[in-house]
Amino acid sequence: MLTKTEKKQQVERGAKELKNAKSLIFADFTGVKTADVKNLKNALRALGATYKVFKKRLLKIAMKDVGVAVDPKQFPGQLGTVFSPKAIYDVAGTVHKFAKDLLKKAKADFKVMGAYDAAEKKFYDAAQFAVVAKLPSREVLLAQIAMMLTMPIKKVMIGLNGRKEQLEKVTA
Repeated sequence: MLTKTEKKQQVERGAKELKNAKSLIFADFTGVKTADVKNLKNALRALGATYKVFKKRLLKIAMKDVGVAVDPKQFPGQLGTVFSPKAIYDVAGTVHKFAKDLLKKAKADFKVMGAYDAAEKKFYDAAQFAVVAKLPSREVLLAQIAMMLTMPIKKVMIGLNGRKEQLEKVTA
């Protein structure tokens, strides 16, 4: 049982995490092994995000203090929260892949309950989160667009190069 001082410290820590976060992902980690959670934390750390577990009641107080209109008590089970300084699109894929791989490998279910985008002040339920998580990253999309834009030029260059070789064979 936490003392009043410890509870206050947890609320302050939660508020600090919330102020630095552009996106939040809420997940039920019931039955997930500590080693698997460590793997998730390491993957998130590479993205600049963190995974923390707060008591739902204390997290609710911290969210209210910061102005996040999500009630963590609405989620059943044990609740872990991913705090990310990046947009939800940058972190969602990593969390979704972790949950999918964990279900295959360990038969443990890391259920994403929802997510919150602080920039848009929008809550995503589990189904909406799954759609967002399956989108390619921004970098991949930009690379695909760049490739589509350069492909016609590349084909023209290949054609001209082929024509040049034909002319060289005829004149030789």
